[in-house]
Amino acid sequence: MEIKQRMQAVLDAEAKAIAAIDITDEFVRAVKVLQQCKGKVLTTGIGKAGYIAKKFAATLCSTATPADFIHPAEAAHGDLGLIGAQDVLIAFSTSGKSREVVEILEMSRHLGVETIIGVTSHPQSDLRDLSDFVLDMGIIEEPCPLGLTPSASMAVMLAITDAIALSLLEQKGVTREDYGLRHHGGYLGRVARTDNEPH
Repeated sequence: MEIKQRMQAVLDAEAKAIAAIDITDEFVRAVKVLQQCKGKVLTTGIGKAGYIAKKFAATLCSTATPADFIHPAEAAHGDLGLIGAQDVLIAFSTSGKSREVVEILEMSRHLGVETIIGVTSHPQSDLRDLSDFVLDMGIIEEPCPLGLTPSASMAVMLAITDAIALSLLEQKGVTREDYGLRHHGGYLGRVARTDNEPH
């Protein structure tokens, strides 16, 4: 396949995978659970899914929801101290079988975490069993010529997290001023300040 064709195929596959996401009642439930969270929102994942989880935590923080990313491997070496019983843990794993992610969910339960949300694709996995409810990514075909590199699946994860974060922002009534207070620097900070007109 020519380069241009391959690039278009990747974009088409990612767009198709995102468009196929089924926004079930569980997605609505996730927004409500995060809105009512009395602690922190903690995200976790390993590999490429970990990067999506980390970005999700950053987006939540910038939109007035306290959040942090906890690396599942580092959790085994003391970072579990970040976890509190009132926190909500959101775990990302396409397969739902990543050993490090499964372990952090099990240990979080021992520390009193009551709500775990799983984000996964595979219909049968330990992640589903350990989660209180699951945001299903659907069955995704990766456009990688080898069928291995996670691209469409990561696009779906990213889209799901953005949809949750922006819905949560709206439900919480976050204002332009609230947003500006969390972005005192850079372009977004300038645009969000109440003494500036929207650009």
